[in-house]
Amino acid sequence: MTRAILPERRAVETFDLRHDSMSFTVSIGFYDDGRPGEVFVTGTKAGSGVEAVSRDGAILISLALQHGVPVDVIRHAVTRTAGDEPSSIIGAVVDRLVQEVGS
Repeated sequence: MTRAILPERRAVETFDLRHDSMSFTVSIGFYDDGRPGEVFVTGTKAGSGVEAVSRDGAILISLALQHGVPVDVIRHAVTRTAGDEPSSIIGAVVDRLVQEVGS
C-alpha cells in the first residue's frame, strides 16, 4: 500500500484530553477531503516515559492512517478494558478520532 502524502497546508484540530488522571494535548491534521492523516500527542511532563510512548504511538497512528488503515481497524487493535474503555492515551485518541470522523 502506498503512503498518501499530506498537503503542505492542511486543517488541524487541537484539543486537550485527559486519560488516567493525566492531561495531554492532541493535534490532528487532515487531508483536503477531511480524512485524518496525522496525529501529535504531547503530555504535560516533558521528557517523561509516558510522553515518549504517547508521541511514538501518535507517529504509529499517523503512519497507519497515511497507508490507508481505517480508524475503526486501529480502534479494534488497541488494548481496551473489559468495559471497552481505552487502556492508554493512544486508545483514547483513537476513540476521539472515531467520534470526530467516523470509521
